[in-house]
Amino acid sequence: LGARRDWTPSGTVLVTGGTGALGRQVARRLARQGAPGLLLVSRTGPDAPGAAELRAELTELGAEHVEIAACDIADRDQLAALLATVPAERPLTAVFHTAAVLRDGVITTLTPDRLAEVLRVKVGGARNLDALTAGLDLSAFVLFSSTAGTIGAPGHANYAPGNALLDALAQQRRARGLPATAVAWGPWADGGMAEGSVGERLQRHGVRPMNPELALGALQQALDHDDTTLAVTDIDWDLFAHAYTTARPRPFLDDLPDARRALTARRPAHHDAQHPADADTPDTGDLTRQLAALAEPEQRAAFEELVRAHVAVVLNHTGPQDVEPTRSFRELGFDSLTAVELRNALSGALGRPLPATLVFDYPTPTVLAEHLRAALAPAAADTPAITLPAPRATDDDPIVITAMSCRFPGGANTPEEFWQLLADGTDAITEWPDDRGWDIDALYDPEPGVPGRASTRGGGFLDRVADFDPGFFGISPREALAMDPQQRLLLELAWEAFERAGIDPTTLRGSRTGVFAGTNYQDYASRPLDPATAEEVAGHLGTGNSASVMSGRMSYVLGLEGPAVTVDTACSSALVALHLAVQALRAG
Repeated sequence: LGARRDWTPSGTVLVTGGTGALGRQVARRLARQGAPGLLLVSRTGPDAPGAAELRAELTELGAEHVEIAACDIADRDQLAALLATVPAERPLTAVFHTAAVLRDGVITTLTPDRLAEVLRVKVGGARNLDALTAGLDLSAFVLFSSTAGTIGAPGHANYAPGNALLDALAQQRRARGLPATAVAWGPWADGGMAEGSVGERLQRHGVRPMNPELALGALQQALDHDDTTLAVTDIDWDLFAHAYTTARPRPFLDDLPDARRALTARRPAHHDAQHPADADTPDTGDLTRQLAALAEPEQRAAFEELVRAHVAVVLNHTGPQDVEPTRSFRELGFDSLTAVELRNALSGALGRPLPATLVFDYPTPTVLAEHLRAALAPAAADTPAITLPAPRATDDDPIVITAMSCRFPGGANTPEEFWQLLADGTDAITEWPDDRGWDIDALYDPEPGVPGRASTRGGGFLDRVADFDPGFFGISPREALAMDPQQRLLLELAWEAFERAGIDPTTLRGSRTGVFAGTNYQDYASRPLDPATAEEVAGHLGTGNSASVMSGRMSYVLGLEGPAVTVDTACSSALVALHLAVQALRAG
């Protein structure tokens, strides 16, 4: 701790990022303390949303003079010109550097430009402020650093180095006899960069947003004690330890009693060689041995439950029951950051390293669970693997149709029912169905040829075509409404064909299974939709009514990796599609 003082603002206080969430909070605190002058700086300055209201609020709170200016603080000439405007009667006496940019992402997604973008304002601005105010009589030079540079944070690989540099700059200024205080903050509540998905991710790791008033109180204490560097954050160490069970040792954390307790309780057994003092750490290998001792069906269920439980935590669901085991991780909402979170969680639970590409290599919870079972449970190795014959080209192998599915008017919804309809000579023409939302009275006109009207009340219609279950196929109701009924029918019929063949469709995910679809005459998009509905589904009309998407949608939904071909040769489309499918089979 530095020498005790009661720091209060005087003269003009400069706040960078002054129209941002943290800058506004700092400015309000300074105004309540009676700052004679406030100079709030941001890229947009007075054009920032709510800038005029902020100026009025700060004046009402007690600031005598408030100026909001536009300036790129990373541009030294711009900043120098701005500082030259500070009046002599209210000289610059303090600097609060809160400006920052966050472009979070895992290391593999970073580029030099993306790194430079983040460092430019935080580091470039800090260095310019340091150089241009070195000769002034400042009472405070406050740098808003982040715990991303102190203890790390998921997705902040390009944010951490700039904050570490701010901490180092504060030390350097002290060595030069200049005032400096760098506070490595955790996230603040009520706005700022830790809102939305970033904040949710931090909270899943036990890093809780701080009440701004509490944070400002800590800032005042740091100024009163004239501290150089400190970290202020609100952490649930038991949750936070999840992220570090497989990470390298961090002496900084081991020096904190609460952190050491939580980390020790969760550190895997393979750390014992590096940390003999932690010999009493629970062996996470016990979990693997317990799973391996189960019979195969219970073993599969246990691994799947393990994966779903960790997915639920990462995605902030209430429990594993909210995680559909056959949905792809991408459809469940995973991105590169959450993929790494899941890998870290599973690594900690199982006590061994796992690749960062885990959810991309094994794209559903079921597939991933089976991979972990085979890799980690010794008993799984005794289970005979299912092997498929190597593909080979041939011209004499008979092609066999193993299953069919269909929809025809007259209630013929299976091949058997269709055959019976033909054998019995059933009349499949019926009255207009009442499950389409049609205004039947308005559509009918007994006079033939009236535009937009029909002169008959009968036709060949499919039963229950409106009963499509979009959630079953991972499709939103809004997208389903925009889809040509042919696409919806294809999904249903393909699934039925697999079932009639005795094949679980989910077992083919990742296989070289092809889809050949014959189709023509896509006119669904040309039909008028309810105006309110049309606006809601507009974004899905293109893919929902494009013939080329039809086969690809089937491959995507089932995770098939063979050829996906849509054929439109008018009336011969089905025959040509079948011909191409046969060729593909014979070609291996």
